[in-house]
Amino acid sequence: MLTEYVEKAMGHAIYEEMEGGGFFGHIPEFKGPWADGATKEECQARLRLVLEEWLVLALREDDELPEIEGVSLNFGGKRWPKRLPAAS
Repeated sequence: MLTEYVEKAMGHAIYEEMEGGGFFGHIPEFKGPWADGATKEECQARLRLVLEEWLVLALREDDELPEIEGVSLNFGGKRWPKRLPAAS
């Protein structure tokens, strides 16, 4: 499900050519992840990596994530445990 979510989110990415050269990319539904690169392809690869890392942090913090094309990583208000119980 995570891979599908990332793929759908990347499909919403917007890339802009910067005046001084290179590209800037972001995904409007997300507040935070962005990337730049010398080429559009480099920018896209960096944006994917930043998005994946950002999602790990957001899930860890139990932040609300946008639903993307019917795919959600939210768990209906159920919070993730901050620490897993110790094994007996």
